[in-house]
Amino acid sequence: MKTNENARVLVTGATGYIGGRLIPELLERGFRVRVLVRDRTRIEGRPWAASVEVFEGDLLAPGTLGPALEGVDAAYYLVHSMYGGKGYGERDRSAAENFVSAAGTLRHVVYLGGLFPDTEKVSGHLSSRREVGEILRRGLPATEFRAGPIIGSGSASFEMVRYLTERLPVMVAPRWINNRVQPIYVGDVLAYLLGALEKGPSGVIDIGADSLTFREMMLGYARARGLRRRIITVPVLAPALAALWVGLVTPISNSLAVPLIEGVIHPVVGDTKRARGLFPGITPLPFAESVERALSLVLEGKTETRWSGSLGGETDYAITERQGLITERRTMRVNASPDRVFSVFTSLGGEKGWLVWNGMWKLRGLIDRLTGGPGLRRGRRDPGELLPGEACDFWRVEEVSRPGILRLRADMKLPGKAWLEWRAIPEGTGTRLVQDALFAPTGLWGVIYWKSVYPAHRLIFNGMIRAIASEAESSSSKKSDPH
Repeated sequence: MKTNENARVLVTGATGYIGGRLIPELLERGFRVRVLVRDRTRIEGRPWAASVEVFEGDLLAPGTLGPALEGVDAAYYLVHSMYGGKGYGERDRSAAENFVSAAGTLRHVVYLGGLFPDTEKVSGHLSSRREVGEILRRGLPATEFRAGPIIGSGSASFEMVRYLTERLPVMVAPRWINNRVQPIYVGDVLAYLLGALEKGPSGVIDIGADSLTFREMMLGYARARGLRRRIITVPVLAPALAALWVGLVTPISNSLAVPLIEGVIHPVVGDTKRARGLFPGITPLPFAESVERALSLVLEGKTETRWSGSLGGETDYAITERQGLITERRTMRVNASPDRVFSVFTSLGGEKGWLVWNGMWKLRGLIDRLTGGPGLRRGRRDPGELLPGEACDFWRVEEVSRPGILRLRADMKLPGKAWLEWRAIPEGTGTRLVQDALFAPTGLWGVIYWKSVYPAHRLIFNGMIRAIASEAESSSSKKSDPH
């Protein structure tokens, strides 16, 4: 490979947990870095954004890949559908095949996959990740690292262990938490990924620290935090049911909890002999030390990337939790001006209602009145204007600024504090509409309450953002119609 200063490296998955940490490391070593993203606005504000070449493209749109791969010496393939959804296996397969077809004479692709259990019954997610590796290795000179749970500030595996252990003094868990797994510190993953460029295509390499059980991972976290925890195992607990429990207790969504749990229901321990032979300078940190480092960064507020950073699609949706604040975020691109979008979301409430599921809004207002809250009876002062501090049904205007933002604070009776916020952000010829439902729970009951209403939120808030977008686009179209 060329010297670092002359070598051009492409990173796919640049907005993801690993990609967002790998890029500054590559830049620091003098590589010329190029990133492939579906929307260049997704990397705005990142400290390395001005130091990389940005190409817009989609692995599922093969015609967009050629320019990004032209003149590239090596590439990192850090994309997979951890969040599932119908047809995720086919999407992963098509994306990998499209990449191979467009890569041409690429000399080296580096892929981060997952360790594979020695069993016939393997989850669809793990099978898909293995298939992607096979496609890349079959079509290109490749290095495929296979890793178990990645431990680092903001990683999904670390967040799951952290919140389960922090919130549950006594845990009832399935007996498969006694299966052995092989976690690895995120810094060690980055070291292997960087080392691969110097080593060249090396095939499949299992990586990881010493193995331990998932029970030992949780108890190890508890020791690091000075917590006393008790874990009681039961004979059966289906992975789907366990995922629902993880989704209730932790900020990890059910869709992500499923593949995480499927990764530990069977023993998953790799053979790291090749890793030790090829990379003798890398000694993976023990789990206890990995936890200490991750916790230190979390407590200092220095989490560089987070598991939720790569969530997205036509309508983006993410649930995050930081410093006690739970955020349900939905975003959508709207073919209307920010001012038009702002006019729609600032007209909600009162006689107009909330665009969708108004019966459920009225029921929630009735429950609030019965428990001593204001309910919906206050309405709003003006159908088209909101001012800071005034009431809007059972909300109060905390901030409003045209054409950018409206934030409402809940006056209803809740086990915590809640806000509903919209932002209209210019994006090309249209607008990126961001809709946040935020909640700061009071105690465990507050967490349970908020997560128990997720199904209702999915119906109401998904419908609401689409209705706001539709009304803004409709009114914008009518306004521009000369007839």
